[in-house]
Amino acid sequence: MTTSTLSRTTDTRRPTTEETSERRRSLRGRRRRERWWAALFLGPQLAFLLLFTLIPLGFAVVLAFMKWDGLGEKSWVGFDNFQTQLSDPTFRDAVLNTLTLGLITVPVGLALALLIAMALNNVRGKTFYRVVYFLPVVTSSVAVAVIWQMLLASGDLGMLNNTVHDWFGITLPDWLNDPDWVMVAIAAVTIWSSLGLNVVIFLAGLQSIPAHLTEVARIDGAGPLRIFRHVTLPLLSPTIFFSFVVAVISSFQAFDQIYVLVDPDHNEGARTIVYQVYDLGFKKFEFGASSAAALLLTLMTIVVTLVQFRAQKRFVHYES
Repeated sequence: MTTSTLSRTTDTRRPTTEETSERRRSLRGRRRRERWWAALFLGPQLAFLLLFTLIPLGFAVVLAFMKWDGLGEKSWVGFDNFQTQLSDPTFRDAVLNTLTLGLITVPVGLALALLIAMALNNVRGKTFYRVVYFLPVVTSSVAVAVIWQMLLASGDLGMLNNTVHDWFGITLPDWLNDPDWVMVAIAAVTIWSSLGLNVVIFLAGLQSIPAHLTEVARIDGAGPLRIFRHVTLPLLSPTIFFSFVVAVISSFQAFDQIYVLVDPDHNEGARTIVYQVYDLGFKKFEFGASSAAALLLTLMTIVVTLVQFRAQKRFVHYES
């Protein structure tokens, strides 16, 4: 054994106090630099979040207990704004219309998206179909609403009604002016514009299911319906749950397409909670009542979402 090898094998001394202190100072310096870099990257985002989200949210919560027209002095009214909204037939109709829109768009939209995704799952050129179905999602909602307004309009301008009447002699409803049918028209536009997003999500979920599971079920004699019920649906349940929660929240926030398609001031069948918030705040300048309506919508969304998360324990199956 050489001298150098012997020195390396026998050099097992413990670090001195000075070396330990130096290492600690180096570690503290490295951590300090990491904190500075983290603050540099996160600081602007946190500042924007505080300035444009948290502060306005806190101001809206406080404003819900006040009466203010946007210019004059604020006066504290307590829960009067909430009592006024809950006793207002217009607000109750807006809640009912919002729930109706959700009851139509969520199950119908998700069911259609799931059927289309399953049809495209084993088709060649899935990327092309993804792009085609996703185009309405990235298209401006205002442009989508204008196109559908031309299709569903009454009179000589309504392309759908005129075409069906000329070809089949059937008179369709006045989709955008009849209070009994306007929510059906809005739901159809909403489903069409959001269908592509759910199709892409379901396609991703279907492709993540292991192929050997369906193959084993098929070897055991299971047909397509049994494979879908006992293999595909349970493994796809987390994806369905995610899309369901997002779709419900989106239905509660419906505004832009309704604002362009119809005039809820003259058609109460199209008034939703978000339009009620807009009408009170930016048309009637009752910012306290508008904030109260917005806070009630927020509470309703939170309650419905919590119910969904509680229910997922029975219907959603996660792979262990």
